[in-house]
Amino acid sequence: MSNKLYVGGLPYSVTEGQLQELFAAHGTVESVKVITDKFTGQSRGFGFVEMSSGGEAQKAMQALNGTQLDGRTLVVNEAKPMGSRDAGGGGGGGGRGNRSGGRNRW
Repeated sequence: MSNKLYVGGLPYSVTEGQLQELFAAHGTVESVKVITDKFTGQSRGFGFVEMSSGGEAQKAMQALNGTQLDGRTLVVNEAKPMGSRDAGGGGGGGGRGNRSGGRNRW
């Protein structure tokens, strides 16, 4: 198991210090990152915690997944690697097509 965990369902008021304290009860915390909105600076309700070993990460995940923090239920699982961002959503291109001949009616 990886030693990096995804933590969802965070209260918007949670700080990185509070998150570190929560996870430190289950092992050595290497790093903590609460993800914030780049325009408002407000928490987006999720973050990442890196533990010092896979065993500690597993222990923290089992202990904290489904627990309550300030009235919100935490979702703790193994963090997935970030996928490529340039292979995104649907289509683009298109429009009205290339019509040859005739008048431009639009």
